Amino acid sequence: MKIESPSTPPLTLAAASFAALGSEQRLSVLRTLVRAGPNGLSIGDLGERTGVTGSTLTHHLKLLAATGLLKQERQGRSTICAAVAYDEIQALAHFLLTECCADANTPCEDHDHG
Repeated sequence: MKIESPSTPPLTLAAASFAALGSEQRLSVLRTLVRAGPNGLSIGDLGERTGVTGSTLTHHLKLLAATGLLKQERQGRSTICAAVAYDEIQALAHFLLTECCADANTPCEDHDHG
């Protein structure tokens, strides 16, 4: 599902990422990793914090990693997961807001787009 070609249209990239986030559990996993910061969490800690464990967690991690929203790295006996794709997450928000109020009759002054 990972799409990284420079010729891939932004709409296709955004759709793949949003599809990966189309599950409450996957969204919870990603939000938990964002909260953990760049050092990430072990799979065990991630499971405890989200309540998603075992093969279900493995499945969700695989889908999120396939879109580049998180990375997994072996550290000794543990696998550490981290939401290292902060730029991609911000790009998704920008994708949604880039044309905010473009068809409105008034300027888009009431919104803070960061």
